[in-house]
This record gives sequence, structure tokens and C-alpha cells, in this order.
Amino acid sequence: QVTFKEYGGELVQPGGSLRLTCAASGRIFNISRLSWYRQAPGKQRDLVASISIGGDTTYLDSVKGRFTIFRNNVLNTLDLQMNNLKSEDTGVYYCNSDARASSNSWGQGTQVTVSS
Repeated sequence: QVTFKEYGGELVQPGGSLRLTCAASGRIFNISRLSWYRQAPGKQRDLVASISIGGDTTYLDSVKGRFTIFRNNVLNTLDLQMNNLKSEDTGVYYCNSDARASSNSWGQGTQVTVSS
């Protein structure tokens, strides 16, 4: 089963931008849907953005127009471009496939902190 490792989280000021990258351990071309999730302190993990094999995307309402998800089936990576960051975007960000998410298998995630 393909596993994922997230990179790119850091401390950023409100209004700033950040790009997260997720590297897969194998090929992702045949994985039907890949997603980024976010878990804020003391809260449940939320689905932030998803992208299908065909490139169709969905977003959490609160990030629409600010976040963009990218999928590269050649490099086997999944990126999340985050613009105009807000304090409520703070959390640990994870990428995953539907199969691994449904079996509660997660990587270590990457911490994003939005603060002045």
C-alpha cells in the first residue's frame, strides 16, 4: 500500500502563503482520490481539499478561494498551496488516500502555525 510523507509546514504570519508537499512511497496514478486533512489542537481531523484522478477538486468551505490542491502523477506528489492564511488554518496537515484514511492509517503530518 502506498504511504505518504508530508513536508513544508512552518510558522507563518496571517495573510501569508505556504505550500505543502506530500511525497508518496509509490505510484499514485491509479489512486482515485487524494486529500489533505487538517487537525487543529483539541479538534477532530477535517477534510480540507481533495482531488480525483480526473483532476476534479473539492474544498472545505472555509478555504475555498485561498487553497489549491495539485496532483502530480509523474512525480507522485500532492501539493497544497495555501494563500491568505488565517489563524484558524493552524493545525497539523496530513495527506492521504481514501483507503488509508478509512483504515485510520496516517503519516506524521506537518505542523502549520499561523500567528503574528
